[in-house]
Amino acid sequence: MDMMETFRQTYLEESFEGLDVMENGLLNLPPGVPDNEKINEIFRAAHSIKGGSGTFGFTEIAGFTHVLETLLDEMRDGRREVTQDSIDAMLAAVDVLRDMLERLQEHQPIDEQRAGEVQAWMENILGASSDEAGQDASAEPEAVGGSWKIDMIPEAELLQTGNEPIRIFRELETLGDLKVTVNTEKLPEIHAFNPEHVYLSWTLELEGDEVNEEAIREVFEWIDGDGAEIHIHPPQKSESPAVEQAVAQQAASVSEVVPAVEQPPKQETESAATPAQKAPVKAKAAVADKGHKAEGSIRVDLSKIDQLVNLVGELVITQSMLSQFGEQAEQDTESSSNTDWVDKLKEGLTHLERHTRELQESVMNIRMLPVSFAFNRMPRIVHDVSQKLGKKIDLVMEGEGTELDKTMLEQLTDPLVHIVRNSIDHGVEMPEVRAEKGKPETGTVKMAAFHQGGNILIQITDDGAGIDHERIEQKAIEKGVIDAEHHLTRDEIIDLIFHPGFSTAEQISDISGRGVGMDVVRRNIKGLGGSVDVKTEKGVGSVFTIRLPLTLAILDGQLCTVGSQTYVFPLVSIIESIQVDKSLVKGIAGETELYKLRDAYIPVIRLHKKLGVHDAQEDLEKGLLVVVEDGGQRAGIFVDDLLGQQQVVIKSLESNFMKIDGIAGATILGDGTVSLILDVTETLSNHNKGSGAQLSAA
Repeated sequence: MDMMETFRQTYLEESFEGLDVMENGLLNLPPGVPDNEKINEIFRAAHSIKGGSGTFGFTEIAGFTHVLETLLDEMRDGRREVTQDSIDAMLAAVDVLRDMLERLQEHQPIDEQRAGEVQAWMENILGASSDEAGQDASAEPEAVGGSWKIDMIPEAELLQTGNEPIRIFRELETLGDLKVTVNTEKLPEIHAFNPEHVYLSWTLELEGDEVNEEAIREVFEWIDGDGAEIHIHPPQKSESPAVEQAVAQQAASVSEVVPAVEQPPKQETESAATPAQKAPVKAKAAVADKGHKAEGSIRVDLSKIDQLVNLVGELVITQSMLSQFGEQAEQDTESSSNTDWVDKLKEGLTHLERHTRELQESVMNIRMLPVSFAFNRMPRIVHDVSQKLGKKIDLVMEGEGTELDKTMLEQLTDPLVHIVRNSIDHGVEMPEVRAEKGKPETGTVKMAAFHQGGNILIQITDDGAGIDHERIEQKAIEKGVIDAEHHLTRDEIIDLIFHPGFSTAEQISDISGRGVGMDVVRRNIKGLGGSVDVKTEKGVGSVFTIRLPLTLAILDGQLCTVGSQTYVFPLVSIIESIQVDKSLVKGIAGETELYKLRDAYIPVIRLHKKLGVHDAQEDLEKGLLVVVEDGGQRAGIFVDDLLGQQQVVIKSLESNFMKIDGIAGATILGDGTVSLILDVTETLSNHNKGSGAQLSAA
C-alpha cells in the first residue's frame, strides 16, 4: 500500500511538470498554421498524463485528456489550424487537469461540472456531438467478434518502469473472456535469476462479441514499443503489424516478480465492466484509506549528490584521522612530543571545520531550486489578465536560474502573482492612452532575480503610469488611515498601499479593488524573513523590490549579550553599531527615548525591558546601540555588548515550545547553550504600536 502511494505521488508530480510544459507551449503557440515542434511537445505531455492515469484508475483524467489529445492530433496532422479559441480552450483544459490532479493528491472528489464545461467547449471546436465525446475525429473501427490472439513479449526491465502484467491482464478481462498461456523458456537457473527482471512472455486469447483492435491497443499503449513487444492477431487473420510506438512517461516501479502467472480470479472483475471499473482494483484500494497529504519531494541534480557523497567521504577520513590521533595522544601525554600532537589536533580540527562547512553548504544546496519554478506561472497570469482588460503586455523575465530555497519558493508564488496582477491592472495603461502619451501601445512588465550581498532580490518593473501619491493620500484620509494634518513624506504615503484593506481602484472586479493583496504580499514576504518596497515615478512606471534571505534554515547572525543571556541578531538587519553619547539622547513623555543619529532621530529600544532580563546594563553609555532597519524604518536596540558573528541553524521555537513576541526562533551555540534569535520586524512593530503617539508628536 505504501509503495503504491509512492508510485501514485510520483505520477502526480510528473503530471504537474507535464502541465507546465503544456501551458508554456500553448502560451507560445501562434494562431494559424500549426507549429509542429510545439504541437508535438504539447501532445507528448498530454499523452503521458493520459497514459499514466489508467494505471491508478484516474479514468476521469484519461477521458478528459483524450478529447484534448484529439484536438492536438488534428493540428499535428494538418487537418486543423490553430485558432485563439482553441488555444483558450486548451489552456482552460490545462487548468481543469491541474485542479483534477490537486484534488486527487488530496484524495478529494473532482469538480465534474467544470470539467464537463471545458470538455464540451473542446468538443464543440471539434464539431463532435456530446455522444461522440472522447472519440477520435475518425470513426471508431467496427467491433469484430471472435477470438483475438495477442503475443506479449516484455523487455527484461518492464517491472522497473512501473508496469505489471497481471494488471494488464485484468484490464483485458473487462473486454471479454481471457485465456493466458505463459512461456517460461527464458527462465535462467536460480543462481542467475534477477528478481527485478522479467523472463516470461505470454500468449493471450481474448474472445468477445464487442472486442475490437482499438480497445486492445489502448490497453497496451503504455508499454508497447517502450517496455514490451506486442503483436495483435485479429480473428481469422494473419499477424497484424506492430502498433506505433507510444511516447510514455513511467510513473512507478514494482518490487517483486511473479515467477508464473495464472489467470486472475474471475470474481475480481465484472463481465460488464464500465470504463470506471477498468482501473486496477489494487491501485484504488492502495489509496482509499489515505487521508493525509503526501510528503513533498524535490528533484536533485546528480552532480549535487556526487558532491555530497564526496564531502561525506572527506568527513569520514577526517574523523578517522582524529580518532587515530586521540589514541596516540593518550600514549604520548608524558613524552616530549606534546607540541607535535597539539599541532596535529589543530590541523585535524581545521580539516573538520572546513569539511563540515562545505557539507552544510552542499546539503543546503540540495534544497535550492531556480526561481523559474515561480516565474513560469507568470506568462499565463499576464496572458489571462491582459486579455480580460484589453491591454497589450510584453512579459520579460531575467535571472530565472537564480536559486532559492524550495520552501521559500513555494511561499513566494502568491506574492508575485499579486504584484504582477497589480502592475498590469493599476500600472500599465490602455493601448490608446499609451499612444496619446507617446508610449508604445504594448506595455512591458519585467521580472528579474539576482544576488545582492547575502540576499536574493526579485524586482517587478512596469513602464506604466506609476503610483499617484496625491491620490493615495486623498484615499487614505477618506478611509481614516491617516489624519489630514499628517506629516508623512512622499515615500511614506506611497507605502500606504501595503496597509490592510487599502485600495485606490474605482471599481471592484475579480482582478483588484477589494483592498486585499498588497498587505498580504508584505505579510507573506516578512514571514519569509524578507522585505518588500516600491519605488515609483508618475508617468514613468514602478519597481517593486522583494529582498529575501537565501534560506530559512541557516542565518548569518551577530551574537550579543544582555545581562547573562546571549541573543542573535540577523546580520542582514544591522546597519551599524555605535557607542552612546548621552547628549544625543532625548526623552519624550518620560518613556520613549530618541537618539540623534547624524541628521535623524531614531527610537531607542531597551532590549532587557522587552525580554524581562533583570541583570542587564541600564546605563546607555556603558552599553552599545545596534542600529537596525526594517521596511525603511530604523531603530537603535540597546544591548550590553557584542560578541562574534557566526552562521546559526534556526530551530522553530513555536513548534518546540511556544510562540514568543519578538523572537523568530532559537539556535544551539557551540558550548551547547540555547540562544534566542531576535525578530527585528516584530520588535520594531511592537515598539511602534506602544509609542506611536509620542513619536508622531515628536
